[in-house]
Amino acid sequence: MVTDFPFVLQSIAWPLVLLLAWLLAERVHELWHLPRVATYVAVGLFAGLVQLPGWTANVVGLPFLANLALGLLLFELGHRIHLAWFKHNPWLLGLGLVESLITFVLVYKVALWWDVADGVAPILAALSISASPAGIVRVVNELRSAGQVTERVVHLCAINCLVSVLALKLVIAQWTFNTSGDVWLALVGSAHVVFTSVLAGGVLGVAVPWLLRLRRANERSVTLVFALSVLLLTTLSFGLQLSPLLAALTFGIVARERRILLTNAQRDFGAVGDLLTLFLFVYIASLMDWSQVWGGVGLAVVVIAARTLSKVGCNALAAHVSGITWHKGVLTGLALTPMSVFAIVLLEHSRTQGFGLANEVLAAMTAMMVLQELIGPVVTQRALMAAHETHVTQETRHGA
Repeated sequence: MVTDFPFVLQSIAWPLVLLLAWLLAERVHELWHLPRVATYVAVGLFAGLVQLPGWTANVVGLPFLANLALGLLLFELGHRIHLAWFKHNPWLLGLGLVESLITFVLVYKVALWWDVADGVAPILAALSISASPAGIVRVVNELRSAGQVTERVVHLCAINCLVSVLALKLVIAQWTFNTSGDVWLALVGSAHVVFTSVLAGGVLGVAVPWLLRLRRANERSVTLVFALSVLLLTTLSFGLQLSPLLAALTFGIVARERRILLTNAQRDFGAVGDLLTLFLFVYIASLMDWSQVWGGVGLAVVVIAARTLSKVGCNALAAHVSGITWHKGVLTGLALTPMSVFAIVLLEHSRTQGFGLANEVLAAMTAMMVLQELIGPVVTQRALMAAHETHVTQETRHGA
């Protein structure tokens, strides 16, 4: 029996690349203390560049796994949100909303100035509002970071993600109306996705804590049940064409309010969470088309500059009235630099729901995504370290 070598190579490509990404990330983290996710991205970019046989073609379920992995991270992000903090410090909520609006306007104006197509510019602006929960949560957990800047970054990241989803749905509704002329289809389609996704996450956020209290579950069971619930939400969202990202974030927020809390040991969802995160960053990076990178560097630089100016400027200007120093305000804005993973998964999900401009938007954003994926987690890490909120010592560094 003759072995089909290309088929064997195609079968083992993903496990080998993921193993390589893990080994390199551990080594790079040990030598230069860079975030592991940055190395995952670098390996994914290289895998996409060399186009390994069968890398993404004919591999069933990759988008689902990516949404599941990001869903776990969004649940954890939502689970860290304390809604009462917004009541005690309404400046923070106002800051998140105003900064999101300013980011949208700045990026939109810059995109039009760069002669980006009218239909693509608002999508680019809507996605630029978001900060990457995947990059931020993993860096925060890796550093064991805690403090004023860390909590603000987490809460502002959640606000940015929510506003980004809503802005994207509004822009898609406008596109649907322009292409179909059906106002009802445009409005109801987007409103249905947002409302039903939030409802699904909210229902589980109430039901799961009730179930855990009823069964008096231990720490391991709590983690397992939450992970299975995110899996359920992701599957349900794919079946009903909802937003698994919005549902998972809502689930985490509501579960936190029901007083079922994850301990430090439960964060990241253990080895399975680590594996899914590794896959997520490698997979998203591998989607980048290198033929579109070089021509988009100029646009990437100006958009990143506009986005950074908005986030750093707004946080710095609102620092004193919201209860922190100007220096910490600047660091908060810098820590919100990552955005690519959330934006790409959100865009891919919109494409599967029939949004015709998704491929054109991704082409315009490719260079920006590459830069943000590689540099963003490092900027977040350095900002949190500069804020002196990290708790990684020489004894704990290798296990971080």
